[in-house]
Amino acid sequence: MQHVFIEKPYKFLPPFKAKWPIKLIMLTGIYKRWLRKLEGVESAEVRNHEKLQASIAAGHSVLITPNHSRTADPLVMGHLAVKARCTYYAMASWHTFNQGWLQRMLVRTMGAFSVNREGVDRTAVETAISLLANGDRPSLLFPEGTTSRTNDKLMPLLDGPAFIARSAAKKRAKRDGGKVVVHPVAIKYVFQGDIQTACDETLGDIEERLSWCRQSDLPIIERIQKLGNALLTLKELQFNAPAIPGGSLVERQQQLVNLLLHPLEREWLGKEASGGIQIRIKNLRMQIFPEIAKGEVDVAERNRRWKHLEQTYLAQQIDGYPKNYVEEFPSVTRVMETIERFEEDLTDKARIHGKLKAIIDVLDPIEVSTKRTRGVAEDPLMTQIRESLQNRLDELKVESDMYPQ
Repeated sequence: MQHVFIEKPYKFLPPFKAKWPIKLIMLTGIYKRWLRKLEGVESAEVRNHEKLQASIAAGHSVLITPNHSRTADPLVMGHLAVKARCTYYAMASWHTFNQGWLQRMLVRTMGAFSVNREGVDRTAVETAISLLANGDRPSLLFPEGTTSRTNDKLMPLLDGPAFIARSAAKKRAKRDGGKVVVHPVAIKYVFQGDIQTACDETLGDIEERLSWCRQSDLPIIERIQKLGNALLTLKELQFNAPAIPGGSLVERQQQLVNLLLHPLEREWLGKEASGGIQIRIKNLRMQIFPEIAKGEVDVAERNRRWKHLEQTYLAQQIDGYPKNYVEEFPSVTRVMETIERFEEDLTDKARIHGKLKAIIDVLDPIEVSTKRTRGVAEDPLMTQIRESLQNRLDELKVESDMYPQ
């Protein structure tokens, strides 16, 4: 399990509001070196940045909502900042501020403020609303809430961005009659390296980790299918999941997710839940983790709760593999993402292959209404953001080469 839980009391960290430090970082291009070294992103192309510039020039308060497939995304958005000649405020998970003093300083310098994802962080939400309503620079929120490694497919979006945007729109309208607009931004990564060499090396290491021989004689797609089935079967055996005769991969995934989460939901929430995995896991972690962070449980209870947290993490991993992701469109990028995900799920870290190009495409603005529509399954603003992003991602997927078969 990756280090996304910080075992100490949460403390809100506001952003640095001075603009010159982030401008210095952007102008010197330091963020580009970080992207190459830490994420393997070696080039970028910004499209339609003039749409963002037009909204800023019109005096609107601007919320930017990109998709979030890689940990590179926040730094990649630096390319848009340079092209559009703007800086951002951004909400970032508390754990990103606890990776060492240098990263904490850099994250805050670049306009980020903390949010406690394992609690109800009213300070962070109020800060986000206030900064957006003031409109002195765009605000950046990733509506998926976490990375997916499935660049072409959005995960379910959280409702938080809609609440923040609508609350800010009310404040802005009351103050001076101004508008809040949302610009979805589609981020698409294209792998431009030697996919055969990268795949064979990583798949071979995973196969050996499972005590298999390297199966370099098999087609890559077949190796991915075999490994995916093997990894899921291992977890089914670990948690005694009953066999589903003739069950599809999706049915097996859903059964295992519920096998992991339903007992926790009964204990911590009083009932079994359904719906999107993100909100289910958030609701559980809000109950399980806070007392650990405050040091209010004994060693035995702490260890028990950590096992529960590990189950939520595993459920999120299992749910994160979309149905037939490689088979329906076997692009080089989808093949690479799936292999990276296998390695990350096994070892908590995927190797950097490099040779990634990022495409950052600014979409049309969506004006935020001050009125909320009640009695609907999804907030209409989030529906517009989701449809806008997914439609553009569907268009961008063809920019990746197809895997040679």
